[in-house]
This record gives sequence, structure tokens and C-alpha cells, in this order.
Amino acid sequence: MTKPPLPELLHAAVTAVGGVERPGQVSMAEAVAQAVDDGSHLLVQAGTGTGKSLGYLVPAVAHGERVVIATATLALQRQLVERDLPRTVDALHPLLRRRPEFAMLKGRSNYLCLHRLHEGVPQEEEEGLFDPFEAATPTSKLGQDLLRLRDWADETETGDRDALTPGISDRAWSQVSVSSRECLGATKCAYGAECFAEMARERAKLADVVVTNHALLAIDAIEGAPVLPPHEVLVIDEAHELVSRVTGAATGELTPGQVNRAVRRAAKLVNEKAADSLQTAAETFERLMELALPGRLEEIPEDLSYALLALRDAARTVISGLGATRDKSVQDEDAVRKQALASVESIHDVAERITQGSEYDVVWYERHDRFGASLRVAPMNVSGLLREKLFNERSVVLTSATLKLGGDFNGVGASLGLSPEGTEGEDVPPWKGLDVGSPFDYPKQGILYVARHLTAPGREGSRTDMMDELAELVEAAGGRTLGLFSSMRAAQAAAEELRSRLDHPILLQGEETLGELIKSFAADSRTCLFGTLSLWQGVDVPGPSCQLVIMDRIPFPRPDDPLMSARQKAVEEAGGNGFMAVAATHAALLMAQGAGRLVRATGDRGVVAVLDPRLANARYGSFLRASLPDFWYTTDRNQVRRSLAAIDSLAKADGA
Repeated sequence: MTKPPLPELLHAAVTAVGGVERPGQVSMAEAVAQAVDDGSHLLVQAGTGTGKSLGYLVPAVAHGERVVIATATLALQRQLVERDLPRTVDALHPLLRRRPEFAMLKGRSNYLCLHRLHEGVPQEEEEGLFDPFEAATPTSKLGQDLLRLRDWADETETGDRDALTPGISDRAWSQVSVSSRECLGATKCAYGAECFAEMARERAKLADVVVTNHALLAIDAIEGAPVLPPHEVLVIDEAHELVSRVTGAATGELTPGQVNRAVRRAAKLVNEKAADSLQTAAETFERLMELALPGRLEEIPEDLSYALLALRDAARTVISGLGATRDKSVQDEDAVRKQALASVESIHDVAERITQGSEYDVVWYERHDRFGASLRVAPMNVSGLLREKLFNERSVVLTSATLKLGGDFNGVGASLGLSPEGTEGEDVPPWKGLDVGSPFDYPKQGILYVARHLTAPGREGSRTDMMDELAELVEAAGGRTLGLFSSMRAAQAAAEELRSRLDHPILLQGEETLGELIKSFAADSRTCLFGTLSLWQGVDVPGPSCQLVIMDRIPFPRPDDPLMSARQKAVEEAGGNGFMAVAATHAALLMAQGAGRLVRATGDRGVVAVLDPRLANARYGSFLRASLPDFWYTTDRNQVRRSLAAIDSLAKADGA
């Protein structure tokens, strides 16, 4: 049977979800269909309100081969599985004469483990872990959560943590979930036939469309053992997040607490000599970490090298000896052994990776007030890995509202391992970039204001003139302000200052859950919400509650960020411009995301105010401005105050 034309399929799907067809969505769908048919790759920037989910869903589903869709956020996964896919499938079914099946697949630790739930967590007396039965009393929050989980286990069909509403703490979830390494395996587990994670994998194998997350996609690429079913088309939504998610999945960490847990878990399961050698190595490592100063280790110090070699060798001995249990009183021996093995293997792998000293890795110390020191190792970049693992043997579509930085796609393309657009040659994945625009009229709906008269931000200092500017802008806007700050300290200082100056409610990230803060911000237009990184990307508040978005400074990475500075140095040593390739690109991406918080609907009006004169004065300012929506641009402080006052008056007249 001949496949119906794409416009007809798209029209049916858009009608089914109650949307409106937009030119950008049509252009996107046609480009996706072309890339899928050619087996080529596509980077497509689709602004807020384009309807990009259907722009890739319809051509991918119509193609008829299995599609994997990877997203970064839970919100989009839910939208796809609970709204867009069911309606799209219903709409396309009569036209395609087949009903595409879809399924969600996540990493194992996202699913309830029935073995853990019913048999309990392997005990560690030294940590004073509770008896699960004793804890499962209504006397504690943890106990209440565990009782809820037991009831939920009887009614849930998926066992997916994200389907549990309201959610529970990480601590409670850790009592009823396992990592891939800790899992006994379906054939060895008494609950293998009912396992939620295994059922999710089976559903994915039978589905035409599999929705997953960037983290699982990264694990699938890095570990070599396929987690995702074979597929012909890969769609990566929120693709601006992919590099950081893959970097996170490829990052290893060692902490004294983690090493000591591994010692306790293994102690009963190996001979005394093996246990003692791991204990001694752990103590040496812990003493070193007490003296660790934050920063990159371009060379591994001799004492650390000895400590890591001792950890690696002791861990290897323990792994070899975990076959014979010393203490026959150990309950649920298989699960205890598997948990111990997972802990010790993790330490062995990270210690070995650091001691091998790959030129492609960056090693550094971090220190947290609460958690103490940690030793971390991450890849210098993941472009080679992505090029090799993502762009072979399948068509890949990457989409986001922010992929075109500084006017083209080559910056993002390079971070993904792609040669400049149009480059031809053997082993060069062919790709094209497409900007389908936005349904919004940015020059008429928004103003980009740069406070050119302010002093440039330094590493220290209170920036008194910036605080004055901030207060005046918020006052002119009548509240309605989302404040995006480059650090939590800056957000706290601004909230404290404005609470003393203005009578507008100022909400601060960290004082309540993010969901509650956003709900309160949206409910009262006089309210302001101040915060840091997650607000730059996670706020969707159309209408009069968000008519002023303020950025306190250009969000360059911290100069002492070991990974970013190592990447910048590597680009410079290769003859490139490290600042533009790393720091400016990082800032451009965040600023584009932050500016995108302002206009979320066709009726929205407002101002993005950047309180950093470098955006107007510095040579790189034009690159950053070219990455932002095409707002009307001004550095006139009086003009912007008049505009904000007019927008405020209009909103009040409409009752907001």
C-alpha cells in the first residue's frame, strides 16, 4: 500500500492533539522525513511553540522502522508517552493501516526491585541501617515511604519511580531499587518472572517507538553492551543537553565514604587477608583525601598514585575471592555478594582508570562542605565517542530550541563529533542544519536590554550599581520577574537586598521545591523568582507573571572549573580559540535557554535584561547576541523602564 502523503499525516496528528499547524513544523517534518529516507543526519533548531514533538514523531512513525527517542527531561518524556504518542498513533492508525506500538525504557535503578522490596536491603551494621520491617512503621517519614511503596507495588503496572505521585526521597527509593551491577539477573532472582525492569525491556523489544532518556542512551553508547533494542532511527530531543549528560555518564568518582562502604560490604565474604588489604588501602586513601585541595591534577602525585594502585590491587583480590563466604550467618547471600561485588568493582574500575593516566581524561579533586573531598575523572571531550557510537548505521535527528550558536550549527556539531556542515569525505557523517524559526514575532514581543553603563562584574565585589539597577527594573515591571543568576551566592544576595528594598514577594530557589516555587511564581504576577542553573532551563510560565527576565552576568564557566579549563587549554594547544570554543559556547547556550523563558506564547510581551556591559562592549558580545532570540535591542535604560511600565499597566488593565 502507498504511504499517505506527509502533509496529510501531519494534519491528522496535529488535529488529534488539538494543536495548530505551523510553517516551521511542516518544514521540520519534511526535513526529518528526508533525513530518515536518506539515512543522513539532521540538526534542527525549532523555537518554543513550533510543535517540534509532532515535527519529528509523525515522519519517524510513518517511516515504519523502529525509532528511539531520547529526551533530557522527565516532563517531555511524560508528554510524549501520556499525550503526544497515544493521540498521534490513534490519528495515524486509519491512514497507515497499522497501529504503531510505543514503550518507555529507562535505566534499571528507575524501577522498583521486588527482590529488594520483599527481602530487604543487605545489612551494614556499621552504618546503622534500619531493619526494613522496623522502619516500615508510620513513626518516621522513611517508614511511611516504605509502606507506601509496598502498597504501590501491588497496584503499579510499570514499577517506574516517576509514576509514583507524590514522589519519595532518594534515600527511601534506594531501599527498593538496584543498579545494573547489583541486580541478581532474572534467571537467578526469585522475582525474575515479575521484574518491572525486565518487563520494560521486553515491551521495548516489541515497540515501534521507544522513548528513553539521554542517560540511558549514554550508557548504551559507552558500555558497549546494548541496552536499547536495535533501531534504524534515533531522535535526540533537547539535544543541547546531550554532551553534558554523556560526560556525566562517563565520569568516575572515588570518595572515602564510598570506599569504606565497599570494605564493609565485602568484609564477610572474603578471607581475612583480602579484607585487611582493602581496609588498609581504604585508610591510606582516606588520609590523603583529608589533605586534598580542590583543583585539577595534571599529573597524579606519587602518594596518590601509590594509594590508588593499592586500592586497585586490593579490590582485584577481593573480586577474585568473593566466591567463598566466610560467615554462614549472612542472610540472602546472593544479594549481599552482588551488592559487595558492585561496590568493589566500581572502586577498582575508577582507580585503574586514573592510574592508567589517559591523555584523554581529566582528573581533579573536589571538596564539598557537606560531603568532604572526592576524586573525579572525566573525558576531556566526548565528541569522538559520540561520532563513533551515534552516527553509524542509523539516521540521527537532533533537535532543540537552541542549537544554532553565533549564527550557525558548527559549534554544536563539533561538540557532537561532526565535521563542519558540508564537509565531504570517507568516514565523515553527512549532516545538515535547519532553523525552522519560531511562531513568535520576537522583535515585536520582546526587548533585549544590556545595561551598558554598569561596571563589569569581577570575581569579587558587591556590584552596588547592579543591585540598584535590578531594584529599579523590578519596580518598573511591577514584579513579574525571573532572576537568573550565575551562582547561588549571587541569587541569595540579590533576594536579601531586594526583600529589604521592595514590597514585592521574592521567592528564592532552595527555600521550597522547584515545582512549588514555579507554581507560586505563576500564581501571583507581583512575585519574583530568583535562582540559578535549573531556572535557566526549567521554567515555563507564559503570560503576565513573567515579563522581565534578568541575567546578572554572562554565565561563563568558572575559571577554576577543572573540566572546562582543561577543554579550553586542549583547544588552544591544537591551534584553536579555546575561549570561543568552550567558554563562549557554554555561555551562549545558557543565555539562549535563559532568554527563552520570556516568550512562551503568542501574546507574551517583555524584556530580557542583561546586567553585564560586556555583552555590549566585548568583542565576543556579537557572538553571544547572535545566539539569542531576535529581540529588539537597546542599551537605553530610560527606554526600557518606560517599556516595562507600559507592559505592567497593560497587564494590570487586563486584571493581571
